[in-house]
Amino acid sequence: MREKLLLSKKNPPKTLHIKGRLWHLGTADLWGIVNLTPDSFYDGGRLTTDKALCALAEQHLTNGASVLDIGGQSTRPGAAYLDTKAEWRRIGRSIRLLRKTFPQALLSIDTFHAEVARMALEEGAHIINDVSGGGDKADGAHPHDSPMLQLVAKKKVPYVLMHSRGRPQPTHKNTQYTDLMGELWRYFQHRIEALSQLGHADLIIDPGFGFAKTPPQNLYLLKYMALFQALRHPIMVGISRKSMIYKSLRTTPEKALAGTNALHMIALQKGASILRTHDCAEALACIQLFAKLQHSTPNAHE
Repeated sequence: MREKLLLSKKNPPKTLHIKGRLWHLGTADLWGIVNLTPDSFYDGGRLTTDKALCALAEQHLTNGASVLDIGGQSTRPGAAYLDTKAEWRRIGRSIRLLRKTFPQALLSIDTFHAEVARMALEEGAHIINDVSGGGDKADGAHPHDSPMLQLVAKKKVPYVLMHSRGRPQPTHKNTQYTDLMGELWRYFQHRIEALSQLGHADLIIDPGFGFAKTPPQNLYLLKYMALFQALRHPIMVGISRKSMIYKSLRTTPEKALAGTNALHMIALQKGASILRTHDCAEALACIQLFAKLQHSTPNAHE
């Protein structure tokens, strides 16, 4: 599988259609994480006031983010599950506040509830980031039956399709694979075909680092991530301060920034078009240096 895909590898496209206009990703795009959760693994409980929320959003945008990725449901192992109503109570007002305060910013909503996604789009969100890959119904023979996939197709909004095994909380122990890369490839092909049948085209691939994968499996996935360029969709990488970094280095999420930067550079080399991160200034430096590296010549002058 790996050798066959390497022969067919092509660079993924660098544009998305958002609200009637063409969005160019450039060398790579930055998405700033906005966690409205009390229990996320790194930054849970920090955004308890409107002032703190707006300060973080402004910091992300000032440091190069073009998208604010808003989430209300923690996906760390053992996190509490929120139903649709509870999740919307946590994020609905914040979406309205950010739309009013930063009208030029693009908002992505990190949810696996189709109803939450629908309400967020009605409040002016632009992108749906779904860690369930279309929800439970998408795990069967007909992913086009998924309410989430039907919604994004109807609304014609960019959709982040992440690899997981069902809802996030139970997946962290479900890490047995016969062929890791082959299984992910078939997973994405199945859902891309379903979305195509529904008439949806603006799709972002997320390999799902940290979801139903051990730290060594995550590193292996990053090592061969370039294979997914052959799917012909932008690739988003969400590895910021995750356990694949801090457990490998025997440290903590708070001390995992240097490791995150190191793997961000690897991700860019492997074809990442989007970096989703807690630390936009440092990720922007990675993108800028990678761009200079790509365009370097022996006769260039300062």
